[in-house]
Amino acid sequence: MSNNSGSNGDAYWRANITLITVSLIIWFVVSYGFGILLHDDLNAIEFGGFRLGFWFAQQGAIYVFLILIAVYAIRMNALDRKHGVDEQ
Repeated sequence: MSNNSGSNGDAYWRANITLITVSLIIWFVVSYGFGILLHDDLNAIEFGGFRLGFWFAQQGAIYVFLILIAVYAIRMNALDRKHGVDEQ
């Protein structure tokens, strides 16, 4: 592990916190916004034979969460390599 001090360390953690914040905002909008708040409006649209509001509440939020986990892992690996703190 290389020396991660000073401005390089600050940039690393700022990028990390930004990635976490964006992921949490997307997760909140999809799970709470689409699944609960906009449920009735989204039910006017059909997706795969199901009303979209119902789909987001039952399955869509889970799929988006799994995609967010994969994207987070990929982006964090790239961020680790960029700042020299990767495990390899």
